[in-house]
Parts: sequence; structure tokens; C-alpha cells
Amino acid sequence: MNFKDKVLLVTGAKGGIGVSVSKVFFDLGAKVILSDLEEQTDSLPGESVSQGDALAKKLDSTGERAAFFPANVGKSMDCHRLADFCRNKFGGVDYLVMGAGIYRDQLVETMSDEQWKQSMEVNLDGVFYCCRAFIPLLKEGGSIVNLTSIAAHRGSYAHAHYAATKGAVLSFSRSLALELAPKIRVNAVSPGLIETQMIKARLENEGDALVNPTALKRVGQPDEVAKAIAFLCSDWASFITGETLHVNGGLYMAG
Repeated sequence: MNFKDKVLLVTGAKGGIGVSVSKVFFDLGAKVILSDLEEQTDSLPGESVSQGDALAKKLDSTGERAAFFPANVGKSMDCHRLADFCRNKFGGVDYLVMGAGIYRDQLVETMSDEQWKQSMEVNLDGVFYCCRAFIPLLKEGGSIVNLTSIAAHRGSYAHAHYAATKGAVLSFSRSLALELAPKIRVNAVSPGLIETQMIKARLENEGDALVNPTALKRVGQPDEVAKAIAFLCSDWASFITGETLHVNGGLYMAG
């Protein structure tokens, strides 16, 4: 598996899975554009840099093969600015990995309009806006992988807004696969319980009750999702499009 001279854009790049995706693709030779919301952090004495810039520099201190560009994918204009940055930096894109997302606890009965809209904006609108902006930049033979969730298939207690958006992303991905074929492949990955900040509180509160139904009896690691995404982007998956790959240790089979 060799991504030398290929270009990856990953959104939600500061999240656990996004960080792993960036590293896996970079280690396989790709040039990487990381994107996420901007957030300042004092990473060095006397120097304030964004967390995203710090991640990009950790991959490549020269900036020749890795760069960060801040964007709120839920805003159409931000996605167009991100596309312009990628065009100017590397000329085009081979792989899109849509990993930006929010996961908040809230029952439907007490869910506010704003909570519903925010989930839709980031988790669904962001996928649409970003894919639309980047279609003209995608090189023939390229690939899009959208991150969904086991919640898209099974639902999730107190996360109806999240599950609804991820279910919609599945349908969007299949439709986009039809529109972009045969030049571009589009697939989705549905992670289960992955050890990231997103589910840290649930693991602390529910622990074994969450893990026990999983056939492999453990939570997954971000790099296990990243490697599945790399497979879907690679030539090894050249006859796969419009599909969803479950990465959940067998949790999907649990009753």
C-alpha cells in the first residue's frame, strides 16, 4: 500500500481518529491537509500556535508534505476556502476523509432546536458542503470515505440527533458513489466504540456494560479505524464503492 505523491484531506483532524488517519496516510507517503476548527494553544514557551498547526508540524516540520487549514465544515464558504487552500498548496486532492463530527448527550424530549441544528450542521451539512466543494479537485482514481457510526445502523439512546445525521450520511455516500462513478469511489466507515475523547465520559460511566456486548471484548483504537480507511482509499479496494465497512469488534452483531 503506497500513497506516495497522493494528497489527502481529512476533516475533524484534531480528533482521535482524524489524528490517526493523518499519521497512517503520511507514513504511507501521502501529502496531508488537516482541517478542523481553530483553537489556540501555548505549545512552546513564548509561542502561541494552533493545535492544528502543531499536529501538522509534528507530521512534517518542513511543511512540505503536511499543512493545517482551519475551517468550520458546517459553513459552505469555509469549505470553499479550504478547497482553494488545497488547490494552491498541492494542486488537487486524491482522497477525502470526512471525519468532523459532534456527539452530545440529549434526550429528544428535552432537545433544543439549537442542539438539533448544530448536529445537522456539523455531521451532515459539513459532509455535503465539503464533498461538493472538493469534487472539482478530485483526481481520477480518487476516493472519498465518510465516517458514520454504528449509531447510524442501530440508533443510540440519548443521541437521536447524532444517529439521524450519521444515517443520512450513509444514504448520501451511496448516492454520491453513483454520481461520481466510475472515476471516483465513495465509501463509508462505521466505527463502534473507539477509544477517543468523544466517548471517554460514556466509558467512565458505563464501562463493562458498553464493552461486554462487543465480540472482541474491548474498545477499538483510532489507528484500527484509520487503517480500514486507508484500505478503502487504496488500490486494494479498487472494486469497492457505495459500501459501508463496520469497524466495531463485532458490536453490530449484539442483540
